[in-house]
Amino acid sequence: MPDDCRPFALIADDDPLVRMNSAEILENAGFQVFEASGVEQAAQILDANGGKISLLFTDVQMPPSQRDGFELARVCAAAWPGVHILVASGMVQPTEDDLPEGAIFINKPFSAEVVYDRLQELLPDDEQPAPLRQANP
Repeated sequence: MPDDCRPFALIADDDPLVRMNSAEILENAGFQVFEASGVEQAAQILDANGGKISLLFTDVQMPPSQRDGFELARVCAAAWPGVHILVASGMVQPTEDDLPEGAIFINKPFSAEVVYDRLQELLPDDEQPAPLRQANP
């Protein structure tokens, strides 16, 4: 699939290995990927590219920021309602008010299959890149 046809995703995670693994999973699912090492950098990428990003995949805890991935998800949902949101953590579970409406939470560590399954739940069929639609459930 040509790069200019693939949807954009933003990954926000302070762990470079997790970020690299997440980027590979999303690229294999058919996304072009922006990467951020924290909430502030992710917010800057959203400010500059929010109109073309279709997926935010964020970790919850990202020091040294005063904000966490839950807040990033809520800000993103309010400012860019067309962005679908996947939130991951191995340390905390979301409470009722943590996630914006429509967002999905997954536990770390996660596999590519778990991410694909959640993305197939999260994204309408017409917004799923072809490789994701063809991924085995």
